[in-house]
Amino acid sequence: MSKRLPRLRDNLDMMPSPVADRPGLLIRDNFRYTDAAVIIPPMLVESLRCFDGESTDLELREALVRITGELQVGDIEKNIIETLGSSGFLDDENYARMRDERHREFAAEPTRQPSHAGAAYPAELEPARETLRGWMDGATPPSSDGLIGIAAPHVSPEGGWRSYQAAYGALAPQYKDRTFVILGTSHYGEPERFGLTRKPYVTPFGETSVDLELVDALAAAAPDAVQMEDYCHAVEHSIEFQALFLQYIYGPNIRIAPILCGSYAHSIYLGGAPEANENVRRFLGALGDLAAKEGDRLFWVLGIDMAHKGRRYHDRLSAIADRGEMAEVAVRDKQRIDRINAGDAAGFWDLVQERRDDLNWCGSSPLYTFLKAVPEARGTLNRYEQ
Repeated sequence: MSKRLPRLRDNLDMMPSPVADRPGLLIRDNFRYTDAAVIIPPMLVESLRCFDGESTDLELREALVRITGELQVGDIEKNIIETLGSSGFLDDENYARMRDERHREFAAEPTRQPSHAGAAYPAELEPARETLRGWMDGATPPSSDGLIGIAAPHVSPEGGWRSYQAAYGALAPQYKDRTFVILGTSHYGEPERFGLTRKPYVTPFGETSVDLELVDALAAAAPDAVQMEDYCHAVEHSIEFQALFLQYIYGPNIRIAPILCGSYAHSIYLGGAPEANENVRRFLGALGDLAAKEGDRLFWVLGIDMAHKGRRYHDRLSAIADRGEMAEVAVRDKQRIDRINAGDAAGFWDLVQERRDDLNWCGSSPLYTFLKAVPEARGTLNRYEQ
């Protein structure tokens, strides 16, 4: 008898294999439930369609016979099923066990440990300090006393260090004792939800502290909008990289309020303002009340990227910075930036909703959240690069 196959998880990261002598499709788990990475050979990629939760092992076998031209495909079939299952890539009992175990571990941890140290930046103190010094060397001295916040990238610093430098070079010594409200893009969190944590972020420079009063006030004011101790914090880089740069500038003992902003997908795809969702409206209101109450006790840091274009993001075009279609992308990016700098939340969001955000901005929700919470803010573009 045939048996239905489990569904391939829909929250996996897939991309063309970067290994020259092993072409195919690379599959890995951004949630870090497993450290496994699997490369599916080009010929067998089509067979993954059978892992849709509806197809059976018999249909997989038939597909493999057609793909390979061989009648004896039992070993291939077994290998694919076992490899995907043991790696935690199938939506089955093994995945549920791995996920639940990792969530329990994170909930019990007293701190949020660095998840990108040793990859995006050095894991040891002195190499990290030397690397950050190189990235920040030559930064323009800060010139504005009225600065209330910065928007910095969350791309890997090695690739975007000039933009990190432009953002963090604006920070003056007098901001050191403020609470840094870090609004980061939640790449893996639920839409229309905000991920909070009370766990101090740790980097090679040391351990931050968390403004628990602010975090608890947000959780109390909009409980249905908040995912408290959101596991996404464990793997998300959009806040980690900001903590790293802040600690390099001000030392380890900074005070932060880390907030992961889920996408406003309902608004983008179905219309209406993000705050048409009652939970979003309550959270934005609570954050705005805190911004007005706390004033210059807070300093805002947005961990954002802008357009995501190219084959990596399922576009047909080969994206080369500032060339061809990417020159048009730059024009559209800067139209949005102009609305942000003008404090025009509605105008900015109108542009995001055009063509259902075909630019795939990876920072629209933190930006809109900030514009609604601090409507008096006005901005200046220090650097733009693709």
